[in-house]
Amino acid sequence: MDEVFKALADPTRRSLLDELFREDGQTLGALEARFEMSRFGVMKHLKQLEEAGLVVTRKRGREKVHFLNPVPIRLVHDRWVSKYAEPWASGLIELKSHLEATMEKVFEIYIRTTPERLWEAITDPVQRAKYNFGASIDSDWKAGSTYEMKAGDFLLGEGTNLEVDPPRRLVQTMLAHFSPEAEAEGESRITWEIEQVADSCRLTVTHDQMREGAWDELYGGWPMILSGLKTWIESGDVLTTPGSLLYT
Repeated sequence: MDEVFKALADPTRRSLLDELFREDGQTLGALEARFEMSRFGVMKHLKQLEEAGLVVTRKRGREKVHFLNPVPIRLVHDRWVSKYAEPWASGLIELKSHLEATMEKVFEIYIRTTPERLWEAITDPVQRAKYNFGASIDSDWKAGSTYEMKAGDFLLGEGTNLEVDPPRRLVQTMLAHFSPEAEAEGESRITWEIEQVADSCRLTVTHDQMREGAWDELYGGWPMILSGLKTWIESGDVLTTPGSLLYT
């Protein structure tokens, strides 16, 4: 978390995050045009934001685009805010949802575990319920098969497993049923990518194929889900934030 606080301490880096808050998925050239500094200066600030995990990049053809990653901010909230000032949590979650209202969202987190253990936590129904708002997931985990997410008898979501490559990559469609607004958005796509990095795994979740301006609660829970997943795997504890217990 020291890297996150250090990155946020600089006003220029906060302004870069503000630009990605305003319009996610921007190139270096687009961001450079909004600041009175050299291209090298903007690159230097973006590198520090990437190192802190606040910005994630993706290649699109010959260009590299930058996305705001709110997961580290969620972790700061879980560590410092909810513990001492839980009444503020709902306001921060609303801010988080506002930050994420784009067509494609990319979330990244590092978890001290093995790819096999992480895959198990993602696909095992009992473990999934520990951090996924109390919802388990049921599937045979074969390409082309279907899955359901349920909390008791309440069907929260369903879809098809497009790619199943354990323990590295899982691509799924998703149709949400947890509210009329989410259901009205129709089908979207979720991609889980696991990469071993020393004694940890980098987990990247990409939620895309959503309409521009899609209802933000469709994807706004990812930072809390991934924070809960990290907590569950590394400590065996379950987060007690309101969202984590929503359907238990």
